[in-house]
Amino acid sequence: MKIFAKLAGSVVLAGSMAATAVMAQDDQSITTVVKITGEGWFVRMDEGVKAFDTEHDDVTAVQVGPAQADAAQQARIIEDLVAKGVSAVAVVPMDPSALEGVLRRAQQRGIKVIAHEGDSIVNADADIEAFDNAAFGRRINDGLAECMGGEGKWTSFVGSLGSLTHNIWADAGAESAAANHPGMELVAAKNESFNDANKAYEKAKEILRAHPDIKGFQGSSAIDVIGIGRAVEEAGLVGKVCVFGLGLPKDTGPYLESGAVNRIYFWDPKDAGYVMNVVSKKILDGEEITDGMDLGVPGYNSVKVSQGPGKGIIIQGEAWVDVGKDEYKNYPF
Repeated sequence: MKIFAKLAGSVVLAGSMAATAVMAQDDQSITTVVKITGEGWFVRMDEGVKAFDTEHDDVTAVQVGPAQADAAQQARIIEDLVAKGVSAVAVVPMDPSALEGVLRRAQQRGIKVIAHEGDSIVNADADIEAFDNAAFGRRINDGLAECMGGEGKWTSFVGSLGSLTHNIWADAGAESAAANHPGMELVAAKNESFNDANKAYEKAKEILRAHPDIKGFQGSSAIDVIGIGRAVEEAGLVGKVCVFGLGLPKDTGPYLESGAVNRIYFWDPKDAGYVMNVVSKKILDGEEITDGMDLGVPGYNSVKVSQGPGKGIIIQGEAWVDVGKDEYKNYPF
């Protein structure tokens, strides 16, 4: 049964196809549900899920997700998994509030729920955060402010207005700029890219037309800086507009090289995918996760554990990295 399940785990499934993933009935089954398939961030995350699956003979671990970044599609996938009766769902929510109902039903069926980037979720056994999200948002904005010389117009991007962590980062950046750099003016805040580089590109072009004197962009989705960087390059504004935000080194490398993107901030999605499954397995086995525990994954070697908004816990690591043109090649993903 495990051999056949491995074949299912080698493919990232989309939409209702999640229901066709074959799970070995005598194994624990953990399904990671991401925001969207095909995006570089979640392709990298799937490497961590597959690594966990390979290392554990008594677990079938697969990753699935919708073809578009859409909370309703994500909820339908989870509904299929609840009907299938998987052991655990590990979810990276597009919109945490939109999933509460289906996650509650999962828990009522005895399915364990582990979230990542969803510390507001009530119906979860655990949520894993790579770091303090407000501190991460301030860190990005500190870099942007330094690049801008502490003055001028700037704007922020989010994957969606329902993406919890993206909004925390954007809000923390705005608060930091207002408190420490009164010369910075936030305009057209929280532009939604829907985790689509082309949408980020089109929105960035709109903002450059509306605010030709804008000096800075702060991105939250892993592809925001790619779309923004492309718009900055095409407008001939490299060196005149500062672009900082979440991104992966391999995807953003060309824009870091050209100077269209100044600096990216990230954590390794592979490690996040792996640690979600580590936590899922521990919870399935009835093992308590305690403050200071080493989860065996870089950045999660001494985690902080606190009470979540429901009956579950929040697990916080120290896993962020930020790089510019000179350092990004040290991270080959």
